[in-house]
Amino acid sequence: MSDSWKISLPCTRAEAEAIDMADELIAGAVLMTTEEVEDDREQWRLDAYVEAEPDAALVAQVRALVPSAGARAATITHLPPEDWVTLSQAGLAPLSVGRFFVHSGAAEVPAGVRAFHIPAGRAFGTGHHETTSGCLAMLDGLADRDVASAIDVGTGTGLLAFAVAHLWPDARIVATDIDPVAIEVTAENAALNAVNGIELIVADGALADPVTDRAPYDLVIANILAGPLVSMAPELAAIAGPSATIVLAGLLETQRAEVVAAYAACGCTLEAVDRRGDWSVLRLTAGPDRFVPAGPFDPKGRDGWALDL
Repeated sequence: MSDSWKISLPCTRAEAEAIDMADELIAGAVLMTTEEVEDDREQWRLDAYVEAEPDAALVAQVRALVPSAGARAATITHLPPEDWVTLSQAGLAPLSVGRFFVHSGAAEVPAGVRAFHIPAGRAFGTGHHETTSGCLAMLDGLADRDVASAIDVGTGTGLLAFAVAHLWPDARIVATDIDPVAIEVTAENAALNAVNGIELIVADGALADPVTDRAPYDLVIANILAGPLVSMAPELAAIAGPSATIVLAGLLETQRAEVVAAYAACGCTLEAVDRRGDWSVLRLTAGPDRFVPAGPFDPKGRDGWALDL
């Protein structure tokens, strides 16, 4: 592994969370955010790791992500070879949510919980972000429901799909991600945690035949971002069965109304909200009048949905 350079700038918590939830904001850069002062929303830091010495244009790209930094000078540091994605998540404290205990390394597992070892690595979803822990809590609260089939859209590390497999061991479970690396990571994590029977599919949302061929699903989970959640509302509603439960996350509380409206237009009703800081996790129910496409899904994208969202 070659040497790296680090570009550091101050930021706010809101900026940090927006960066953490994005797939890739700057090509070739690994972005990490750190809380500088505990419980201080204004004192966070953005570190951008790159493989070549950064020029002024790259520093400007990083600065654009954190407007609160203003004209403050960026700190540029030359670093020895390291895997900075892994190091960014190393040392995370274990997380306990309902029936689940998530850790990234050696940890003393409490009695009576299902532990998941999710190593620090190449995909989003160690459970520590409010959106992922909120989804775990939401799933834990659904344990008494009947689920025969489920899909985790944008699975990341596979953690939420693993939780579904624990709660409903007889269910048919599909986990998808647009990123092939995430599917590789999920397969590795499934083996590490002795989770079997989850079908892994590289897919853009529900726009793939293997996804729609296995519909309808009793449980649909999508922990992604507000924009994609809105644009994917018709296809996610379409793969949900009658009275199916839909769990959505990755949206800020300020984005909740827009997301709820998109799914209401597709015949889905909001049932519960789990607010965690600036983030919200939504639980909806697909109604009998949910959107069902007149023809096959368009494999080229989401244009042409016959909906006024």
